[in-house]
Amino acid sequence: MKKLILLISIVTLFIITPVYAEGLTLFTTEIAAQHHCPNDAVVWLNLPTGIWHPKGGRWYGSTKNGSYVCKEEAAMAGDRASLNGQ
Repeated sequence: MKKLILLISIVTLFIITPVYAEGLTLFTTEIAAQHHCPNDAVVWLNLPTGIWHPKGGRWYGSTKNGSYVCKEEAAMAGDRASLNGQ
């Protein structure tokens, strides 16, 4: 039972704990990002390119090196929206 509680605690910490990069708060889940910025849109940021993708777009949550972020934070960090809207 103690091992199960420890495992759940570790998994929860990994999912909820944000990572910080270049003035951005990066999240592994959309829900955690939305809790961080409840009045902003959550987008998927492709980290190598600095291009974000909106929810419902083809690349949302699916590029190889990306993270969920708050749209306003991404814009302030110099990142931009996808030009094709996806």
